[in-house]
Amino acid sequence: MADGKDSTYGIQEKDSMCSIQRKEQNKAIELKDVCINYRILNATSVQKSLFHKKEREIVFEAVRHVSFSVDEGGILGIIGRNGSGKSTLLRSIAGVFSPNAGEIDLKGHSVSLMALGVGFKDTLSGRENIVLSGMLLGFTEKQIREKMDEIIDFAEIGEFIDRPVRTYSSGMHSKLAFAITAMLETDIMLVDEVLSVGDERFRKKSLEKMNSLILDKKRTVIIVSHSMETLRELCDRVLWIHDGEVQEIGEPEEVLEHYVAFMSK
Repeated sequence: MADGKDSTYGIQEKDSMCSIQRKEQNKAIELKDVCINYRILNATSVQKSLFHKKEREIVFEAVRHVSFSVDEGGILGIIGRNGSGKSTLLRSIAGVFSPNAGEIDLKGHSVSLMALGVGFKDTLSGRENIVLSGMLLGFTEKQIREKMDEIIDFAEIGEFIDRPVRTYSSGMHSKLAFAITAMLETDIMLVDEVLSVGDERFRKKSLEKMNSLILDKKRTVIIVSHSMETLRELCDRVLWIHDGEVQEIGEPEEVLEHYVAFMSK
């Protein structure tokens, strides 16, 4: 009897471990105790720097001990007032820079970032930047060329596609950034306010495209936005970050209600 009980317990324990492993495998993004700091140097003259002791640098903690995970196919919204660390956190997840402490694990998934001012070379044309951005995302030049016409058509920037990106307006920049990431589909999409830029028609088209991408149950999305409507409509969870720390994470309606009440004080 004892042997039978031990055997049954062993099977149950094995099943439990398998269940835990399956859950672990279903995570697309996992952050553990992530900290991101900026060093701020006080402006000083050459003369002062030569004849005086170096002034002590100030360390600004932009992101402090942030931990959360996103399941494969999950859609996480991030909200917080300006300067709370939202974009800094997103860029670190995208690999633009590394955190000072903690761990960001993408579980081997490919990732792309849609954000103004990230990833484009100002001296190159829009067409050249499509190739460059695509290759940075891990696509071959052949794969990018096959999608080139779709990207250009979606971006709707006309003859500017062959002009240097430095001549683009912020709206044109965001259109091209969105088009590249939307057409060159990665496992994880990080969106930083891009949906809120551009004319009304393009915003509607972008939202429709985003919805179609989200229908893919394996694609994981993180959206940084100030738009309550966008976060309510697209996200299954919302993270509220305040002064670099996680204030709350949970159901969109509940978190957004608490955020609005806090901001109204």
